[in-house]
Amino acid sequence: MNDDIRGQQDEPELLRDQVQQVLRHRVLVAGGLLAGLLAGGWFGYGSVASYESSSEVLVRAATINPYATNGVSVDKQINIGSERQTAAGNAVAERAAEQLGRSADDAGDLQGRLQVTNPPDTLVLKFTYVAGTPKAAADGAAAFAEAYLDYRETQTTSTVSNMIAGYKKQLDPLAEQREDLLDQIDQLQSDTEKGTALAAQANLLSQITELTNDISELKALDTTPGYVTVKAERPVKAEGLGMPMLIALGGVVGLALGLLGAWLRMIFDPAARSADTVSRALRAPVLGSLPRVPEEPLLAADGALAEQYRSVAFRLAYDRHFADRRRLLVVEPNGEGTTAAVVAVNLTACFAETGMSALLVEADLRHPDLARRLPAMPGARPGWVGREPADGTPWPGARHIAVDAGESGTFDLVPGVRVPHVARTLTSAATTRLIDQADAPNTTVVVLAPPVLSYADALALVDRVDGVVVVCDPRTVARTALERIRELIDGAGGQVLGAVLHQGGRQRKGRRRAQGPAPIPAAPLTAESVTRDSLSSGSR
Repeated sequence: MNDDIRGQQDEPELLRDQVQQVLRHRVLVAGGLLAGLLAGGWFGYGSVASYESSSEVLVRAATINPYATNGVSVDKQINIGSERQTAAGNAVAERAAEQLGRSADDAGDLQGRLQVTNPPDTLVLKFTYVAGTPKAAADGAAAFAEAYLDYRETQTTSTVSNMIAGYKKQLDPLAEQREDLLDQIDQLQSDTEKGTALAAQANLLSQITELTNDISELKALDTTPGYVTVKAERPVKAEGLGMPMLIALGGVVGLALGLLGAWLRMIFDPAARSADTVSRALRAPVLGSLPRVPEEPLLAADGALAEQYRSVAFRLAYDRHFADRRRLLVVEPNGEGTTAAVVAVNLTACFAETGMSALLVEADLRHPDLARRLPAMPGARPGWVGREPADGTPWPGARHIAVDAGESGTFDLVPGVRVPHVARTLTSAATTRLIDQADAPNTTVVVLAPPVLSYADALALVDRVDGVVVVCDPRTVARTALERIRELIDGAGGQVLGAVLHQGGRQRKGRRRAQGPAPIPAAPLTAESVTRDSLSSGSR
């Protein structure tokens, strides 16, 4: 349950850490924002302004008495869907082109600018026309509305004329038959024959009357197709988002894309980038975060930087594991180990400042240079100088140097030397006796080893100096590298006490190798050699 509560409490911290890591990629975020603003401005500048105007028409059917209440209303005979299709058709477009003074070939272009809609439950057609100028938009909407009414009235009138012509074709033969029948009646003498002729005449007269009434009704039809209820007016402003809105929208989209790119960069970025990531990878706290660490001089003269080293030293002093053993191994993940040397020297000076007898052991036997770079006190002879080992091991030997650390006092240095067999030297009994001097009261031993992922030298010392401090630049070190270091140190029986972060620049290639002669070739240090030499030193 406590783990669940702790996990819930860590979730805001993890989220805050992720947001901070995303915002660290300022170039991507700023680039996305700038690209979005430029894209919005380009679209706003390059897009052509468009204006929209609308005209509405109330559609009605042809009728004799539009106010009659008996029967079905003639408006129910209108199929508004068909009317909408007719209004958007080619015939109406050609009439609109003629009214606008354009050729019939431009009807397709005019249709592309027109949209005909029908509000629900109405007999209204809305003609919406889009053009490049307010006047063209209003003229286009009005022209289509008038063209539709004109086309519909023409069609209705043509239909009525055709029906009247058809009725007249039926009426003319009946009129001729009636005239012929009247002549026959005048000539008949028999009452029976006259009665039959008069009945036939009455039938013809009824048909003629019916046709005449139909023609009269058709002529009395009101063929008005509808009325313009809303006239098209010139729009005041152009349609669309406008330049300011496009720029703002582009900025928002660009910022979102920039944040997405930064998030993807964070996800696929192998570097640790933050103190929390380093702490999680090493499963150890971050003891301090240093500014850019200068390579020269080694001892920090700046007050702020010196205080940072003191803070790290005090945190180590109050660590239970370090307080019991007082042995410290300072390493870097990879590279040339220059920053680890600076941190090791300054931590040793801080321990000496607290009144401890501090000893710095330079276990980097491949590229040793601390003796040349640190100021020695002339005439001083440390109390830890031992005798030359009987087995003739060239290191650590009896060469000890008392280093002048200024206001911090002095500390002893066991400088490194180039040896032909690094593995045998680091696992020798003399090395073990040297590090075991930390067992003396009020004594601290700081060991500087080469980069742990470049050489196995540090692993050969872990079983003797089990407290390890990792010095790294979170912007360049990979998370997998830190996890690998933790696994190697745990497997060798050591413990990572913490990490010291710094902001280092790019190391110049070959800088340390250019300071002195080429090192003596050393046999590679493998796990088998570490185990064999450890056993041999233990037997001695």
